[in-house]
Formats: sequence, structure tokens, C-alpha cells
Amino acid sequence: MTPPFAAAVTGIGLVTPAGIGVSESWNYVLKGESVAAPDPELADLPVDFSCRVPGFDPVAVVGPKQSWRMDRVQMLSIAAARQAVEDAGLVTDDWNGARVGVVVGTGLGGMSTLESQHSAMREKGAGKVSALTLPMFLINMAAGQLAIELGARGPNLTVSTACASGATAIGVARDLLRSGAADVVVAGGADAGVTPMTVAAFAKMNALSTRRSDPRTASRPFDADRDGFVIAEGAGMVVLETEDHARARGARVRGKVIGYGASADAHHVTSPHPQGGGAEQAIRTALADGDVAASDVEYINAHGTSTRLNDSVEASTINRIFGTGPAVSSTKGAIGHTLGAAGAIEAIYSVLALEHGVVPPTANLVNPDPEIDLDLVGSPRGGAYRVAMSNSFGFGGANAVLVLAS
Repeated sequence: MTPPFAAAVTGIGLVTPAGIGVSESWNYVLKGESVAAPDPELADLPVDFSCRVPGFDPVAVVGPKQSWRMDRVQMLSIAAARQAVEDAGLVTDDWNGARVGVVVGTGLGGMSTLESQHSAMREKGAGKVSALTLPMFLINMAAGQLAIELGARGPNLTVSTACASGATAIGVARDLLRSGAADVVVAGGADAGVTPMTVAAFAKMNALSTRRSDPRTASRPFDADRDGFVIAEGAGMVVLETEDHARARGARVRGKVIGYGASADAHHVTSPHPQGGGAEQAIRTALADGDVAASDVEYINAHGTSTRLNDSVEASTINRIFGTGPAVSSTKGAIGHTLGAAGAIEAIYSVLALEHGVVPPTANLVNPDPEIDLDLVGSPRGGAYRVAMSNSFGFGGANAVLVLAS
């Protein structure tokens, strides 16, 4: 019997509201504290707080000339990808670029560019629209800029499955390796959605927490008092390789992507299937793809948005498949919801949980919802974890699930 295909994770990179760099971001998340804070750019909106990447300097990332030629989402992607490639011990000048692919997941693309250029046209006329608008706004340009940055001439793909985008990108990248289309794929997710239009739209849908008096306690996945998510920005990137390629160059393997499942609820544009039908299908597909039994999964990094309906449906779906066995947490309590980047960032946190033998907690889990029957982790928990699962679900009923192993 042929064993399941595993993609080796040889490099990781994080640019999150918890910090720039893997160690800084991981160590903060382990504290179980939120970074949410008042946001001056949202001061006139119904929700005026967010989770932004602290100290992110575009000029330091791409230089003064390019910093005004790229949208923030592209620069977040580049910063995280550079970390991942360096962590993998790869030198881009030395690799065979034709065998290197890029897959980036994003929900919004260059949203800040779209908003600013629309304002310029409305206020000053069409002649004031920048000639760089489309290269900065188009949803595929984060992947395009990464290919230019890395000299990656293999498959260059952008996937957009709303808040499942980052996880979908890693799953697609794993499948590219399995197909033989590439030896190395840089993959992950990025979004820079803390913009007035995006926040106003989410607020109008009643999707955001309105805990304005105390933003740090606003994101509280699985808590009985949850009232919505906190919007955030960020990027997470991984270097995936075939095991043969990683072994041949003596690479350090930080973890493996062994299973991937995707599905559609085919139910509603924003609400999850009330019985979690699509989520369950994606979870069971990922388990089967990795030849993993439900009882083998020791940790689940839940989608856990802190919205009433999503948390309840996800919890009941997990309980139906796994019982109360695995430890479950949501790192969105600490860093908010990074939208299309979330699935990649959370997959990386799952790899780190396996690597370091500690499950990150759910921040602000003060009063666990009594209707949720899961082993919810409220403080860091050590253990010899070998298999983890990361769930990601998005608007349009998009579901993506990754199974990861040490």
C-alpha cells in the first residue's frame, strides 16, 4: 500500500499583530493575551479598534522606491516569505527557479489601494487615478510580486476562498508537489483588510465585536459572552518541499502537511451550514487524505472566529467527529481575524505546537459557553503532540482543513 503523500515544511515566516518574526509572534500568542487596540484610522466608524502588525515598515521591507508601488498586502507577503525562505536555508540565487512554485491565498487583495484610488477619482477626477492602481490592487499580484522577488518561475497561483484562503493555498501547494509540478513551493496567506470600507461593511453585517470600551477583551472565541470578531491584518508563509528534495539537501523538517480537505457548504453566502455539513466533509476528507483516524488528532487549531453562530457550529462539528478528545484552541483570541491570512498563520501555529510540545491558549476564554462540549485550552498546555488539525472556513461556504504532523 502506498503511504499518504507528505509535504515537508522546511521554512516558516510570520508577520502578525503579535509580532514580526516567528519567535516574537509565537511567544506572544502563548501568553494568552489580546493585542486589540483603538485604531485612529477607524475613529469615525461604528467599530474603532483592530489588530494591526506592530512596527511594520514598508520601506525597510522593499525600499523607498517600491514602497509606494505596492499595496500593503504585497509587502506583508514579501516580508513573511523572506523569513520562510531564510528559515528553510534556501538561497534563491542557487535554486532552479523553474521548479519553484508560489501559491498565495488572499480574501481582499489590495483593498487599501482600491479605496484610496476610488476616493481620488471621485474627488479629483479620472486623471488623478494612479497608473499603478491595477498592479497594486489585483488579487493575484501578491503571488506575482513574490515570484519576482524569489525568481520562482514554476506554477504561480492565487486562491481566494475568503477566510479559508491561506489554508487553501497550503493545501493546493501540497498537491502541486504531489503532482510533480514543483520541488519547492512557497505558500501561505496574506490580507491587509483593516481599511475603513472593509470595517464599515463587516460592522453593517454585525460580524464585528462592538466591545469598544475594552478592545483587548473583544475577541473571545468559544466564550459565552462573545459578540463578534476583531479585524486584523497579517501574513503567514511556509516553504514546502517534497520529502526527497528536502532529504537530498539535508534540510531541517519542522513539520509535515499530510492531509488536506476542501468543500463547499452550498448553503448561504455568509452563514455556515447549520449542521456543519460542509465543514464535516472537509474534515473527514483531510483525515482520509492523510490516512489519519480521528483518534490520532491530539490538537485542533479551530477557526474559532468569536462569532456566536460560527463558533457553535464548528464546536458541534468537532464534537460529532472527535468527541471531547483533542485539545482545542483558537489563536484569534490573541491576534484577531486576519481574514485570508488566517488559515496559513494558524497552520504555522499548529506546526509550532507540535514542534515545541505546547498548545497555544485561547485568549479571553473567561466564561466558556456551556453549550460547547470541547476540551478548550485557556492556558498553554504542554504535551507530546504528534498530529494536529487546522480548520478554516469562509464566506461562500468555503471550507479548508489541514492535517499536520511532527
